[in-house]
Order: sequence, then C-alpha cells, then structure tokens
Amino acid sequence: MIKQDNFFSQYWHSKYVRRNIALAWPLALNALLMQSMLMIDTLLVSPLGEVSLAAMGIATTIVAFIMGIQMALANGSQLVMSRAVGSQSQQALTQACWSAMAINFVVAAGFWLILLLFESDIVALITADEALQQQVLRYLAVAKYVVLFNAVTQVLIALFNSLGQTKIAFKGYLIELPINAALSYAFIYGLTIGDVSLTPQLGVVGAAVGSIVAIAVRFIFLGVCVLKLENQSALLSLRINTATESPTSFLANMRKHAIEIFPVAVNVTMLSIGVSVYQLLYSQLSINAYVAITLMLPWMRAGGQFITAWAHSSAISISQAIGSRQLQDLEDNVNVSIQLAVVISVLTMMFFWILSFWVADIYPEMTPETYQALAVIAPIYILLPLVRGYNTVHGHVLRAMGYTTSVFKINFTGQWVVSIPLCALLILYFDASIFWAFAIQPFEEIIKAGPFRYLARKAVKDFSEQDAQRLSY
Repeated sequence: MIKQDNFFSQYWHSKYVRRNIALAWPLALNALLMQSMLMIDTLLVSPLGEVSLAAMGIATTIVAFIMGIQMALANGSQLVMSRAVGSQSQQALTQACWSAMAINFVVAAGFWLILLLFESDIVALITADEALQQQVLRYLAVAKYVVLFNAVTQVLIALFNSLGQTKIAFKGYLIELPINAALSYAFIYGLTIGDVSLTPQLGVVGAAVGSIVAIAVRFIFLGVCVLKLENQSALLSLRINTATESPTSFLANMRKHAIEIFPVAVNVTMLSIGVSVYQLLYSQLSINAYVAITLMLPWMRAGGQFITAWAHSSAISISQAIGSRQLQDLEDNVNVSIQLAVVISVLTMMFFWILSFWVADIYPEMTPETYQALAVIAPIYILLPLVRGYNTVHGHVLRAMGYTTSVFKINFTGQWVVSIPLCALLILYFDASIFWAFAIQPFEEIIKAGPFRYLARKAVKDFSEQDAQRLSY
C-alpha cells in the first residue's frame, strides 16, 4: 500500500491534501455550529424550569433523530453527485440532484405524516407526565415542519459540497445561527418596546418558532446560491424537464440512487441508536459515573467533528476522481487520507489530554466522586479518537468506492453483535466499574479496525474501470 518514508515531504503540500483541507474546515465548523444551535436553545429555555427544558429535550430528540436520517441520506447522495461532478456530466449531476431531492423529501413527508397522526402516542410512550406531554406536543406542532425544510436544505448542502463549495453551507449556518438565537429569545419571552408587544410570549414553543424561521432563511439563502450557480456554470441545470425528459430512465436512476444511499442512512441510524443504548446501560452505573460520562459526551462529539470533516472531504475527492476515471492515484490518495486521519486523531487526543487537566475548572460544582469518575475514564476518552478516527476515514472512503453495504455489516457486527451485548453483560451481570464499561467503546472500534483495513486494501487493489462505470449512473 503506502510508502511510509518522507510522508510529509511527499504528500503534505500535494494538491490532493490542500484541496481536502479546503473542503474539510468549513464542514467541521458547520457541524460545530449545528451543535451550538441546540446548546443555545437549551440555555434560552433553561430559565423556564425543568418541565419546559425536559419538553424541549424530548421534542428535539425526536426531531433530531429524523434530521439525522435526512443528513445520512444527503451524505450518501453527496457521493453520487461528487462522481457526477467528476464526470463533468450535466445530465448525471441533474439526475443525481433530483433523485436525492425526491428521496429525501418523500422520507421527510413520511416522518411528518407519522408525527401528524401519531405524535400523541409517540410522546405518551416516552413520558407519562401529562403536563410534560402537553408542552412536548405544543413544541412538535411547530417543530415538525422543520423536517420538510431540512429535507431540501440537506440536499442543497450536499450539492454544494460535491461541487467543492463547502463554504456556501458554512455561510448558510452563519446566517441561521444568530437569527435562530434572536428569534427564539424574542418568541420565548416576548419582545416589547414601550407598550407595544412585537412578539408573543410563547414559552418553550418560541424556540421551535425561532428554529423554523431560521431554517427557512437558510433555505432561501441556499436557493439563491443555486440560482447564481446556474447562471455562472454550465455544469448544473436544475430544470425539471431536463431531469425528467425520460420518466422511466429517471425512475430507474432514482432506484439505483436509493439502493446506494439507504444503507448509509441505515448505518447512521443503527450507530445513533447504539449510542442511545450505551447511554441507557451507563445509566445503570452509579449516579456519579453516569454524570461523568454525560459531561464528556458533548466534548467527544465536538472533538470528533474534525476527523469526520476530513473523512467527508476525502470521500468527496475520491468520488470525483472515480467519476472522472482518474484512478491512477486512487491508492496513494486513499493512503494519504488514512495517514492524515491518524495525524488529526493524534491532535484530537492531545486536545483531550489537555482538557482532562481543566475538567474540574470547567465544571466546578461537581462532587468529589464525580471528579474521581472523570479521572478514571480520562485515559479512555483520550485514546478513543485514534481508533475511531481511523475507522471513520475508512468507512467514508469505502462508501465512496461503493462499499456501503460492507461498511454497514462491519459496524453492525462490531456494535450490535459484540460490543453492546458485552457492555450489557459487564454492567448488568458482573457489576463492572465505570472504567471497564466505558472501555467497551474503544474496544468496539479496535475490533472493527481490522476488517475495515482489510476491506480497504482489497477494495483499492481490485478497483477497476468497470467498477467506476458501475458507480456512474
């Protein structure tokens, strides 16, 4: 595979690396901004009390679950559109974009309809508190429309990412964030100037109103950017008659598109549910142990965004290369992506190592037992980025080469067949300590690393013009 000698001199200043870095940093900041929006809403709602905060937590968990699936579908479509960009085929890009739009919106409409018809039953399954149920339902009455806007905006973001214009999505989030914060505050508490009431005081529902207005603004911004793109480039034309001039052909294309991207969505959904199961299992530990893990999870998610962004940018570049049939450097580019993923992971480990010395200052009001639990798991959350980052870049690169189902099988086996049952056994039967319970997460990544590496070597070695042709539809 890769020559280890003179890595930095050979690759650090290469066009591939520079381009991936240019793609990656807006993607990483996008993810951080998305997380910060939820944190801002939480801060704004917290003065309303525990019931309102719990209501928003339940409602946003439901909406975030749906949006996570939409994002996964869009990420899969991003690879298809990237190959079309690489092929410089206007028709392929147009069909890929419309197929992605149709699939994502149909899925969104299905979830929206489920919420419309069964949201009361769903909320009742989560909480039996009637007062809490009413607040959750009031929030969902507004927030469920976010999934419709999100279906379109995620596909447009994937389109711009596939074109290498990741800064456009970043600008969209920069516009959305302050609008969301300002309007949420105005509608939560009411905005009054003198004797004139400019906005009603809606309580927790105000956060949902702010979110839907903000995402609508982002939707308009991205739409304007698409129109500008259409005027400035002959590569993209979003005219419906072009995409659907042969309905049979378009439906066949959409079917191939769906077959490729749905394993991505299933994979992300499975991993997301797995994280929730881990959380439920950790809740069976002592309260101090559970609090320690809960405190570190947001930091772990934030720290993981940089390696995830690098993996996404690598997948985009490799997909474009496959679309353009420039396969001569495929092996070198895959190896560079993996090596730099390790470098980024080590930097993330250093960040967590420094963070471990400051945890007590960041959370100054915890009990000594909680600080002890944080110290116990410190070696684990410091090590985790290395193995998780290694697997993340492998997974994205393999998806770019069409191995979406294989990636799903490795993740499913590692998480659901081995790691989660083992974690449950350790906690529920052996009454294991927080160290061994939390150590299951890096253990999961370690047992997946071998299959990922083997499959990546085999995929790169065997990849041919015929495989590139098969993926270009």
